[in-house]
Amino acid sequence: MATVPAADLTLPDDYPELLEQLKHRVRSAQTTVVSAANTEMLRLYWTIGRALADRRKREGWGTKVVERLAADLQRAFPDQRGLSRSNLFSMRQFAETWPAEAIVQQAVGRLPWGHVTVLLSRLDDQATRDWYAAAAVENGWSRAVLLNQIKNATHRRVGAAPSNFADRLEPAESELARELAKDPFVFDFLGLSGPVAERELEQALMDRIQQTLAELGRGFAFVGRQVRFEVDGDDFSIDLLFFHVEQLRYVVVELKIGKFEPGFAGQLNFYVSWVDDQLRRSQHAATVGLLLCADRNERVVRYMLGGSSQPLAVSTYTFDSYGDTRPYEALSPAERAAVPAAAELEAALDAPMEVHGHQVTLAEYLEQLAQHDDTPNG
Repeated sequence: MATVPAADLTLPDDYPELLEQLKHRVRSAQTTVVSAANTEMLRLYWTIGRALADRRKREGWGTKVVERLAADLQRAFPDQRGLSRSNLFSMRQFAETWPAEAIVQQAVGRLPWGHVTVLLSRLDDQATRDWYAAAAVENGWSRAVLLNQIKNATHRRVGAAPSNFADRLEPAESELARELAKDPFVFDFLGLSGPVAERELEQALMDRIQQTLAELGRGFAFVGRQVRFEVDGDDFSIDLLFFHVEQLRYVVVELKIGKFEPGFAGQLNFYVSWVDDQLRRSQHAATVGLLLCADRNERVVRYMLGGSSQPLAVSTYTFDSYGDTRPYEALSPAERAAVPAAAELEAALDAPMEVHGHQVTLAEYLEQLAQHDDTPNG
């Protein structure tokens, strides 16, 4: 049967609308299928992990038994990925860390397995794991972004900058504004070190605007750089101007090299007042100012914030990663020399040793100690 050439076909008037509706339905179905498949996989992994955890507690299953189980499962299901020895240990930790209901009731249940293993391997505190799980879901972080956020201790930096938001804004609005003020901001992606000029820093941030927006946080939209305006013949310019699309507010950012000085705040206070008067609309929330400097005297900052008429925050920035959870590959050569690689650690855990006349691996011996600690009498 011959098809009608597209150029010769007269389409109904509502064809484009129907096409868009059907495309939306197909995409929605694809998303649903992927989400459902991910949920089922997490359930499977949790079930396997629970079985391993129960048998370790009841029967003392050690590393060698799990290795044999992984090999047997891989032989039985050669096309099934994720049944490796290390993954089985991650499944066991998964089941010991979250209850089964978490798969449908908590954020972790909406994350891919790769994200879950990052939370398990990089974090020890349960509340912190849940914080990053929720943030990853809300912000749509990839696994690489999640790793970077953990490495830079984002959970400790959100809302950490000193500000006067509580005194200048309504309570609910103040809480939202605090989410914009990290401390410090980590600009390790710029490749800068040592003293730099303000324009050099500004240019570097613009050259990597996507990473800059990611570090600022979800919802920031770039409005302009060196935004110029005039007041009765006098010219001024704002370093960086952003608009937060979720909070519906302008955010004025001033970059300063070196240590905070009280005079910086007067300039930022003026810029915020102008944006509030000239750019802000009735539906917008109050404009806030964010001063970024390399260092600050906390007491001086507090005095300044108390005398400012506008909502301001003073954050520091660094060009180095914040925190000490960098992966082995990110360490310097000197640091690598002082820290064993993952392969070396695995080899050490699998090395045989004699304990009370029996040959066991170090990993099995550590597991036995952990089981002993878990008993009621310790």
